[in-house]
Amino acid sequence: MKLDIVTPERSLVSTEIESVQIPGRAGYMGILPLHAPLVSELAPGTIEYCAVGRPADRPERLAVSWGYVEVLPQQVSVLAETAEKAAEIDVPRAESARKRAEERIRTAGKDVDLDRAMASLARSVARLQAAKK
Repeated sequence: MKLDIVTPERSLVSTEIESVQIPGRAGYMGILPLHAPLVSELAPGTIEYCAVGRPADRPERLAVSWGYVEVLPQQVSVLAETAEKAAEIDVPRAESARKRAEERIRTAGKDVDLDRAMASLARSVARLQAAKK
């Protein structure tokens, strides 16, 4: 099965895989070859995939924010607003972003956009999860 992950800025992944887990709006989806076709909105989270020939206990990881995924029987296409490979993530920066978002949520007043703070927290947590696994 082929996996393609792209953002508006670049193509991150284009490889043959055995399986992939994707954070959908309704929860994580496990995709195997010959999966039924579907289209779903992405949620902030971690994409994990097992490339052909790579040990199943050592999946590749990426953090994604928002976007869409299209699943066909032999093709998975991810169109993400942002995506970062685990090795590219600046962990101290992500940790700092998480703390800032938590503080904004904790002290939410009328000048704080709570939805934006919650989205920022979800993105930073996804980045930390991808980097630390």
